Amino acid sequence: MCVCGVALDVHKLSVVAATLPPSAGRPEIIRVENTSKALRRLIERLGGPAGLAVAYEAGPTGWAIKRLLDGLGVACDVVAPSLVPVRPGDRVKTDRRDAITLARLLRAGELAGIWVPDEAHEAIRDLVRARKRAKEDLREAKQTLQSFLLRHERRFAGRAGWSKAHWRWLGEQAFPFPHQQLVFEEYKQRIREIEARCARLDAALAEAIAGWKLHPLVDALQALRGIALVAAAALVAEIGDLRRFANPKQLMAWLGLVPAEHSSGRRIRRGEITKAGNGYARTMLVEAGWCYRLPAREERRYLERVAGLPEDIRRIGWKAQVRLCRRYRHLSAAGKPLPKVITAIARELAGFVWDIARRVQPAPQV
Repeated sequence: MCVCGVALDVHKLSVVAATLPPSAGRPEIIRVENTSKALRRLIERLGGPAGLAVAYEAGPTGWAIKRLLDGLGVACDVVAPSLVPVRPGDRVKTDRRDAITLARLLRAGELAGIWVPDEAHEAIRDLVRARKRAKEDLREAKQTLQSFLLRHERRFAGRAGWSKAHWRWLGEQAFPFPHQQLVFEEYKQRIREIEARCARLDAALAEAIAGWKLHPLVDALQALRGIALVAAAALVAEIGDLRRFANPKQLMAWLGLVPAEHSSGRRIRRGEITKAGNGYARTMLVEAGWCYRLPAREERRYLERVAGLPEDIRRIGWKAQVRLCRRYRHLSAAGKPLPKVITAIARELAGFVWDIARRVQPAPQV
């Protein structure tokens, strides 16, 4: 049976479907509501799941359509909007034209589907991102309070900010006007509330990971210096199935940690990293890379973290420490700027993440 290409332009309330036969022909445009019932009727109208190939761009509506079509037995791919070819001179954009363009690219084989998480994986990812948002809110709340104090010439003379001594100092501050004091107290209360939210999310994350099928990989990645529970969970949740990368270079490129290049003829020009792919996972690796500026050693907290890991995983962790610490020293001695040195460390650290991932099997589901 010939395969019919169907491209969907998905919106919050509607879906525009463009169908193209395998050979040349005029497209058919169908507009339906974005509901499960309407999409099921659309598949029946197109002749059933057999012989259909569906594609749509990833967007804010999530993976509901993908999961629905998979359940119906329809071959469905979700494509990244940034990887869809666009003609520079095309200045007209409508739902109809977008669907037709996507259908033609699908028929030509120019679209590559992205990896789609299952519902359990998406739940962990939502939890990781909620914690990230809470930490950003906490940082913003602290900066707001510090700015308020600085405007009123209140400076903490101690060493560590937000320590017990700092909080005692904050409790001693008094302002001449009642409404000014109220603002100050509200700022402090906001920080305490967000800290409580972060603690709740940390506890929920630890509990959720314990029952996740990928928790062996989360545990194994903690053999790498600078990657504790939260960073390991974030990497696994954001990257997804690392086994889809055939080699570590593919993972490095997906994370956007490889340099961009614009070479022509005899001229070879490489620039900054591409910053493609998932920004949060890349940030986790860059932050972990700062730990390798210190000499390689296994401190007490690290030993407690890796106590139950297999010996081959622990060997990879130590190998990474020795190599990346030496790499940091050599690049720094060569006069490389510190941000470039840390980025290079993060890129190689991604290779060790890939190496560990290929040795760890998911836990069986009960």
